[in-house]
Amino acid sequence: MLPALIENRRPARILIDMIRINDQLSIDEKEIHFSYARSPGPGGQRVNKVATKVTLHFDIPNCPVLSDAQKERLRQTLAGRTNKEGVLRITRSRHRTQPANRRDTLAAFAVLIAESLRPQRPRHKTRPSRAARERRLAEKAHRSRQKQDRAFRYGGEAD
Repeated sequence: MLPALIENRRPARILIDMIRINDQLSIDEKEIHFSYARSPGPGGQRVNKVATKVTLHFDIPNCPVLSDAQKERLRQTLAGRTNKEGVLRITRSRHRTQPANRRDTLAAFAVLIAESLRPQRPRHKTRPSRAARERRLAEKAHRSRQKQDRAFRYGGEAD
């Protein structure tokens, strides 16, 4: 560790225990739980001996840092990654060591939360141009003629 952070215990704890999501939001690492398992990824001779796969669990509904609006936004955008209780799971096993996978999982967590909380730009309604409409209708007419010719050529009746 850095010598300056060891002497002054308070700032070191704040720097280590808080996960910065964006300029306005930091989540305490106590809100996150980790579980470890044997990884299917690289590991060499010790691959079946060491639990290097890291799974991060984050309880969205019970996080005191997030507002109700933020919780609802996360619930909507991360619906496929959460269980019925609203617990977000992120798993990483890319690296050979547990600490590296843990760092990778925390980085993925921060990016995922930041992207989910970013407000969506409003959609501006657009209409197809006249030329695009004409191209579409010309293509439809061409396909229709092509199918009529095909039916007439192979014994079908033309209208």
